[in-house]
Amino acid sequence: MNLPKPVQSIHNALGIPADYSDSCSLPFCEEPSQLVATERDFYDRPQQLTPESFAAWTAMKLAAANEQVDIFLISAYRSTQYQADLLAKKLGSGITIEEVLTVNAAPGFSEHHTGRAVDVGTYGCDALAEVFENTVAFQWLEENAAAFGFTMSYPRNNAYGIIYEPWHWCFSDN
Repeated sequence: MNLPKPVQSIHNALGIPADYSDSCSLPFCEEPSQLVATERDFYDRPQQLTPESFAAWTAMKLAAANEQVDIFLISAYRSTQYQADLLAKKLGSGITIEEVLTVNAAPGFSEHHTGRAVDVGTYGCDALAEVFENTVAFQWLEENAAAFGFTMSYPRNNAYGIIYEPWHWCFSDN
């Protein structure tokens, strides 16, 4: 795949293998033309989603709350540059690029770039941890998220080489 020059430059600077797009099978993720502010995330940071994704997220969060299930945003939209900075920070801490790419998609390939992906948390559970699968919130999402257009992107043994992420859900209006 021929990446846009700015993304290719980022990949080169981070040492991402040239065959990344072929080896990981992740689609290239375009950034949206429109984003809206959401509620602030668990860490009180501003977040954004596409208008349709935010409407679906809001409806899903309300439906969960109506069943006494608390879910909240940990992360939503990320620009390609934000993703690059995230990877660079991990590389700077001594983690290899191969290890990083099992936890984070390369810039240009993260569903967070689309403004449709959310990392979900719940009270009493560490953020972005596999133990999220043992929560009532995860059980509720498994049973109900599809009705709101959300699917878990990275189940166990997924084809993308990304670790199991029970907290990562993506909206599709298809």
